Amino acid sequence: VKTCGSNLQGPGGTFTSPNFPFQYDSNAQCVWVITAINTNKVIQINFEEFDLEIGYDTLTIGDGGEVGDPKTVLQVLTGSFVPDLIVSMSNQMWLHLQTDESVGSIGFKVNYKEIEKESCGDPGTPLYGIREGDGFSNRDVLRFECQFGFELIGEKSIICQENNQWSANIPICIFPCLSNFTAPMGTVLSPDYPEGYGNNLNCIWTILSDPGSRIHLSFNDFDLESQFDFLAVKDGDSPDSPIIGTFTGAEVPSHLTSNGHILRLEFQADHSMSGRGFNITYNTFGHNECPDPGVPINARRFGDNFQLGSSISVICEEGFIKTQGTETITCMLMDGKVMWSGPIPKCGAPCGGHFSSPSGVILSPGWPGYYKDSLNCEWVIEAEPGHSIKITFERFQTELNYDVLEVHDGPNLLSPLLGSYNGTQVPQFLFSSSNFIYLLFTTDNSRSNNGFKIHYESVTVNTYSCLDPGIPVHGRRYGHDFSIGSTVSFSCDPGYRLSHEEPLLCEKNHWWSHPLPTCD
Repeated sequence: VKTCGSNLQGPGGTFTSPNFPFQYDSNAQCVWVITAINTNKVIQINFEEFDLEIGYDTLTIGDGGEVGDPKTVLQVLTGSFVPDLIVSMSNQMWLHLQTDESVGSIGFKVNYKEIEKESCGDPGTPLYGIREGDGFSNRDVLRFECQFGFELIGEKSIICQENNQWSANIPICIFPCLSNFTAPMGTVLSPDYPEGYGNNLNCIWTILSDPGSRIHLSFNDFDLESQFDFLAVKDGDSPDSPIIGTFTGAEVPSHLTSNGHILRLEFQADHSMSGRGFNITYNTFGHNECPDPGVPINARRFGDNFQLGSSISVICEEGFIKTQGTETITCMLMDGKVMWSGPIPKCGAPCGGHFSSPSGVILSPGWPGYYKDSLNCEWVIEAEPGHSIKITFERFQTELNYDVLEVHDGPNLLSPLLGSYNGTQVPQFLFSSSNFIYLLFTTDNSRSNNGFKIHYESVTVNTYSCLDPGIPVHGRRYGHDFSIGSTVSFSCDPGYRLSHEEPLLCEKNHWWSHPLPTCD
């Protein structure tokens, strides 16, 4: 039997099952005891990740410091379903992981913190939902409803019970599979967007505007299982109405405009696999004007008049390039129809590029939405000779172990590797030793995430010192002198272990003796 675990103290922190996010050990007995520093506080935990072999591997959670006392057990968890929050009654909580001799799973990642006594903690608000009430003490009630067009699944109200546990998890808000829309503007989402729409679906949405008007569709995101799942848009309200377009795969369609005042959207998904789904906005407009193009995502629009003869211009935000249309379009009469002179401009984050400006931004393709599958993107950043390049990670979240960003100290893939990153663990920043940095982002053919936002800038190396080495995520640094010959050392927060203990030495070549360690 393998043993593991630790004693942890507040006011807060994070810990994981052994080997997380890889498979935990078989025949393991692990115990964690969390103690609030303030004896008048209680412990709240929530799970960022949770997956145990259902029915065979268990995590038992109890109140107080007597590990294993059946009278103090709060929850026994297995599988992948867990409460939003679990709160102790006293200033201590214990967790006991027990695994059998067979195959395991990835385990769990737990956040803990101290909160006030007689409280259940803040459970949050559902995505696309509205919460009424802001009290989390015993006997307080929270009520929930969904934004217009969404359906609530779960309890409409939950109460904070005397045992410091909410009576239920917060509900979820889903987009219905059958609906009519009569508002002049709105949004159509695939079920459970963007988490994947599921299988065996046959959804129909009808948009009805006033007679004499038309309807304009803007596709903000689109990702269906190619060739098997389809979205058909029909110019009318019956199954036999003319088809304007049929779409599948991951390519975001162009804008669509109806000829009449009714549009019918039919979505079919087969029995296997699914994509992210789609996010479509619509608006209605008169016959003597062009449709409101909206303000393109990741861009600024100049011009608010859409009448015949008017023009608008679109400029992309930093880090984005034009992926559709020209900078300026004009509302004009063509073939007897009032329409824009070209496709409505779109801006997107490019998959690679060569950057030589003194500073800038690099974004994962699809930002701020999810990136696509099966990507292979290369960026080269070039500074003036004699300068170094500093890159700073503002946001980073990729599919753990499978979608990877490599950073190389030079102009290409053969240059020395500065680091390879996936999941959420990245250094605060990195420096090149020359005037080039090369980045390679590769993704597999399943699941995606938000991606990354990276700032870069050209910097000058000081003659007598090294550049700031940064601080590991979930760690601390000791030493603020970066001059040649100086050392800095590091430690990790509770629940994490330093990848290597050796201090960093600033060498005569102005570079640290080895890379920044990580807290794992």
